[in-house]
Amino acid sequence: MDAIKSGADVFFVLIGAVMVLAMHCGFAFLEVGTVRRKNQVNALVKIIVDLSVSTVVYFFIGYMVAYGVSFMFTAKQLVGGAGEGYQFAASGYDLVKFFFLMTFAAAIPAIISGGIAERAKFWPQLAATAIIVGLVYPVFEGMVWGSRFGYQDWMVNNFGYAFHDFAGSIVVHAVGGWLALGAVTMLGARLGRYAKNGTVIGIPPSNIPFLALGSWILSVGWFGFNVMSAQSLEGVTGLVAMNSLMAMAGGIIAAMIVGHNDPGFVHNGALAGLVAVCAGSDLMHPIGALFTGAAAGALFVWGFKQCQDQWKIDDVLGVWPLHGMCGMWGGIAAGIFGLESMGGMGGVSFTSQLVGTFCGVAFATVCGFLIYGGLKVTLGIRLNQEQEFQGADLSLHQISAYPEEDIRS
Repeated sequence: MDAIKSGADVFFVLIGAVMVLAMHCGFAFLEVGTVRRKNQVNALVKIIVDLSVSTVVYFFIGYMVAYGVSFMFTAKQLVGGAGEGYQFAASGYDLVKFFFLMTFAAAIPAIISGGIAERAKFWPQLAATAIIVGLVYPVFEGMVWGSRFGYQDWMVNNFGYAFHDFAGSIVVHAVGGWLALGAVTMLGARLGRYAKNGTVIGIPPSNIPFLALGSWILSVGWFGFNVMSAQSLEGVTGLVAMNSLMAMAGGIIAAMIVGHNDPGFVHNGALAGLVAVCAGSDLMHPIGALFTGAAAGALFVWGFKQCQDQWKIDDVLGVWPLHGMCGMWGGIAAGIFGLESMGGMGGVSFTSQLVGTFCGVAFATVCGFLIYGGLKVTLGIRLNQEQEFQGADLSLHQISAYPEEDIRS
């Protein structure tokens, strides 16, 4: 029975890892559909290469920082033998757990990619990916999920409860979104985005079906992202699935209404709701999840318009409002709708959620400006004007998304 249980847990987490891995396809197509045709190849290449770099860096450095676990042992030890100072679980469970958590870590550069699209250099961004996935993200991940650095003990001692983030509203999404704010700010707006008098010049999406496909792939994969965060069959609960579904629906409806039926807002509204519900998806009543998602959908539309029109922050896919703002709301919402008095499961406090949320936001914001500010001064992070005008596809990859058309023209 123990062998069956360990094997079932391995398979359960493996399926979750594969579902989250598929979400990176969603990130890619969401960006491909949003950027101009001359930058579509670059979007595809960035996502898959960032994933590969993240895998290697997280294997050798990041996972050790977050959980204190190294894989520098024999294969026999990794599938259930005793390592030096660590007992690996049977059937290679620790290996699929790494796979699952690596896909979370790789989501950080995938999030940032959408904000810096169409004008960022390729190699400096890979350097940023290595720094973020190897050191920055694992530090906060370890603080919240790895019980390292005394953070959760400090939260309990001061506020009575640990900071609760079941599936990463703060650890993944808010951290990624607020890191992206530093990247986008350091890069500056795309050429021609704003006139000298401050007028906003529209740059329409290149392909709405691709944008919608990206949203659908992300939405489906998100149920692996959230439900499989239990990391064992014993801990799985249908409440997480129901709350994810309700939050997604709330986000779509609110974004449709507030965004006046704009297809970009509608499809991103689904993602806004799912971002926000991650933290408290195991605690909330489904009606609380619906409200959480609806508020996130409206917040995304407002935040995107403010960024582009008022604050002149050229965040191409709106990753700061989508992941940063909605993730921040999700961390706080877990401390509201997770309370027993609000129909939730309890075991959480508003104060601990508020403090934990703003710790994550402050940490990511400072790191984002430091990393991208440092790279800007040393390596440079932006394409030159000629390369940006020509497009990242031809400038960086020497081929466009539609090479036959280029030959004919």
